[in-house]
Amino acid sequence: MSEAVPVLLSRCPDYQVRRLHEQFDRFAGELGVPACLAGRTVLLKPNLVSGWAPPLACTDGQFLRAVAEWFIDRGARLRIGDSPAFGSAAQVLQRQGIMALLAGLDLRVVEFVTPRPLRLAHGVTIAVAEEALACDLLVNLPKIKAHSQMYVTLAVKNLFGLVCGMRKALAHMTNGLSHQRFADLMLDLLAVLPEHVAFVDGIQVMHRAGPARGEPLFFGCLAAGRVQQAIDFGLIEALELDAARCPICVAARRRRMIGSTPSSLRFPLEQPDSLHGSGFIAPDRLAPVPFNPLRFAVNTARRVAGRLSR
Repeated sequence: MSEAVPVLLSRCPDYQVRRLHEQFDRFAGELGVPACLAGRTVLLKPNLVSGWAPPLACTDGQFLRAVAEWFIDRGARLRIGDSPAFGSAAQVLQRQGIMALLAGLDLRVVEFVTPRPLRLAHGVTIAVAEEALACDLLVNLPKIKAHSQMYVTLAVKNLFGLVCGMRKALAHMTNGLSHQRFADLMLDLLAVLPEHVAFVDGIQVMHRAGPARGEPLFFGCLAAGRVQQAIDFGLIEALELDAARCPICVAARRRRMIGSTPSSLRFPLEQPDSLHGSGFIAPDRLAPVPFNPLRFAVNTARRVAGRLSR
């Protein structure tokens, strides 16, 4: 029997920097993140949906600043990157007011624009950003949100943002014939990534709808781990949601992936039931994964216009 996978859950009432750094210290100790990262390139991958989305739709700027400080203090060569639905990562950071919060830090914002085609386990070839692969440690920074198509956005779903630009929308259209096929694509993606770890922003979350237009909810939780699907299962339990309604969880269990059963998880810090009672609500029905063709065409035009305006 394989050793149980650690999923770190911790209460956190706010985005106070010192408190966050203390939490990250605990996470690093449990997950074996080195105290010294001198000479190593670390890429932070937040959830940057759009510059026009409400701030709640994106990884919180204070949280991102605290993570960035923590890694810089350990000597890392720090990069921040994402592939937003519209515009560039720099534009979203600017419009969301996050760039101002990052002022003075020794880091570089990178755009995910160079496609590297990778063949995944189920035979699908998808173009992952070269900029996302060119790091020694990939730090996944999801925001806990309800999701109209995939039930919730947690650790696995956030890494889909490593796919270059419009190729994400094309993947929705060509590999979204079922929720399970799309979930398999995202789970396959994990195997081709560099060393990675997740620090999850679950303090102020989005529920009822998402990933951009849901309602705020205080959950007061941080989460962390190295096995992305295990983090998802731990958070599903903490949020009192039904894993059987989450396509990613269903696909992971069907494939018997590590961390997809209660007996394969351990919680060194908080237990999931200690976080019960938040009142988080996920969508009752899931929307189709492929976009409406008209919406797809409009979104494509908007992305092209955004590129021309840079």
